[in-house]
Amino acid sequence: MKVVRGAIVVAMAALLVRAIDLNVIKREFLQDQGDARYLRTVSISAHRGMITDRNGEPLAVSTPVDSVWANPKLLVDQHDRFDELAKALEMPPAALAELIDKRADKEFVYLRRHVNPDLSATALALKLPGVAVQREYRRYYPTGEVFAHVLGFTNIDDVGQEGLELAYDDTLRGIPGSKRVIKDRLGRVVQNVESIAEPRPGATLRLSLDRRVQYLAYRELKAAVQAHKAKAATAVVLDVATGEIIAMVNQPSFNPNNREDLKSDRYRNRAVTDLFEPGSTMKPFTVAAALESGRFQPDTPIDTRPGTLKVGSNTVKDVHNYGAIDVARVIQKSSNVGAAMMALSLPDNGLWQLLRRVGFGNPSGSNFPGERSGYVVKPKRDIEIATLSFGYGVSVTALQLAQTYTVLAGDGAVRPVSFLSRSGPPAGVQALNPQVVKQVRQMMELVTQAGGTGTRAAVQGYRVAGKTGTVRKLSGGSYSDDAYLALFAGMAPASRPRLVMVVIVDEPRDGEYYGGQIAAPVFGHVMAGALRLLDIPPDDLPGYGRQMTAVVGEEGL
Repeated sequence: MKVVRGAIVVAMAALLVRAIDLNVIKREFLQDQGDARYLRTVSISAHRGMITDRNGEPLAVSTPVDSVWANPKLLVDQHDRFDELAKALEMPPAALAELIDKRADKEFVYLRRHVNPDLSATALALKLPGVAVQREYRRYYPTGEVFAHVLGFTNIDDVGQEGLELAYDDTLRGIPGSKRVIKDRLGRVVQNVESIAEPRPGATLRLSLDRRVQYLAYRELKAAVQAHKAKAATAVVLDVATGEIIAMVNQPSFNPNNREDLKSDRYRNRAVTDLFEPGSTMKPFTVAAALESGRFQPDTPIDTRPGTLKVGSNTVKDVHNYGAIDVARVIQKSSNVGAAMMALSLPDNGLWQLLRRVGFGNPSGSNFPGERSGYVVKPKRDIEIATLSFGYGVSVTALQLAQTYTVLAGDGAVRPVSFLSRSGPPAGVQALNPQVVKQVRQMMELVTQAGGTGTRAAVQGYRVAGKTGTVRKLSGGSYSDDAYLALFAGMAPASRPRLVMVVIVDEPRDGEYYGGQIAAPVFGHVMAGALRLLDIPPDDLPGYGRQMTAVVGEEGL
C-alpha cells in the first residue's frame, strides 16, 4: 500500500508539474501555435460605389455573389470525388483536376468565381475537405449597351478597366475590411473572434448624363446605322450653359455584362478617341472670323461664279454654281468657294487663330481615359487656308466639335465639358464677340429652313441652328471617292440655345451619304425628344410653351 500510495503521489506531482508547465510556463507559446493553426485574419469585401445618371437612376451597381475556393493541400487526395465537384461547379473534370494538381503545394486557389448561391451551395453540400465559399461583388450594368462606351467596365476583381469606371476608380472603389476567425481543419469558419476593420463602400458617382436622352440617342443612332448600312456612328449632346454631357452614344456597341467574345475595337469610345476632319461644319467659324475682321457683314455679297475657285495649281469646287450670294447664304448653301474666298481675304492667319481660341486642338477637359485633343495645322500656303475654311487640315473628336459649337451657342464663351453633374455653370473664357456669334447663329438657322442643306434637322415648335457636313475620308494618303463621313452639328432653341448636338455617321453605304440626308434626321429626332424630356419650352410657336404634352417618354425607348 505504501508503494501504491507513493506511486499515486508521484503521478499527481508529475501531473501538477505538467499542468503548470502547459498552462503557465508554455501557455503563450502553445496559444500562438494553436492560433497559427486555426485563427485566421480574413478580408471582408466592400462593394463598389454606384454610378447614377443626373436624376439618380442606377447605371452601374455591385451585387453580392459567391466565389468557390479550395485548399489544394487538403483537396488533392480526393481525386475519386473530383467528378462530383466538377459537376457541381459546372466545369470539366479534367480542368478541375489540373487546377488542383498544379497547386498541390498551395493553400488557396479559386475554383469558380462570381457564381450564383445555388451553385455554391451545391458545391459545399459535398462536404469535401478544403472547399469553401467567399462572398464577393460583381458589377452589373442595368442599361447594357446603351451606356457601355461611357461607363466602361471593371475586371473580375471589381477594378475599373475602361471608361468612367477607370477614370474614377479611386472614388468608386471600396476599402475592404478585415476580421479574425477560427477555422476548422477543413478551412471552414466556425467562429468569428473579432472585427479588425469595418469595410468602407465606395462613393456614389452622379453623372451629368440623362438616361432618357441617352436611350433616345442610342435608338435613333442604331436605326440610322442599320438603315444606311454604315460602318459606325457617334452622337453627343451637351448642355450649353454648364458644359455637362447629356448623352454620348456610339455604334456599334457592346454588352458590358457579357464580354466573353468582346474585341477591343468594340469598346473604345469613338466620341473621344476617333479623330476626323469636320468638313463644312467648320464654316460657321470661318464666317465668324470674317465678321470679326470687320471686312464682311451678313449681307456682304460674294461672287462664287462659276462655282469654282482657282487657288494656285488647285481648284476649290462647289456642288452647284450658286452665283452671287451674301455671307449668310454661304452657310445656308454650304459654299466651299464662298468660305475659301473669305478665309483668303483675312490677314495673318485670322481663321487659324480663331480656331485655336475656340478650342480646336485643345483638350476638352472631360478627363476621359484615352481622349485625344485633335490638332489644327497652321497653314503656310493659300490652298491650306482655303481648305481649312471648309474643314480640311484640322482634326477633331465628336466631343471636341460639340464643345466648340457650345461657343457659338453660348455667346462666345469657352467652357470645359464634364461627365459629372454640375450645380451651375463653370467659369468660361470669352473667345468670340457675342454680337458676332448671334449673327452667325441667325445664319445657321437658314440651314434648317427651306432652301438649306439641313432641313431634315428641323424640330416642330423650335428654332434650330446648325450646319451639315460631308467629308471624304483619307485612305492610303489620299481622299477616297466612295467613303464619306456624314455630319450634322447644331443647337436649339436657336433664340436662346440650351442644347448642342453633333451626329457623325461613318461610311453610309445605301447610296446616300450627305450630312443633310444621313445625320440631320438623327439630330432632328433626338433633339425633338430631348427638348421635351428636359422641359425646354419652344421658341417658335406662340403659346406652345409648357402646355405641350411630352411625346417621348420612358416606354418605347
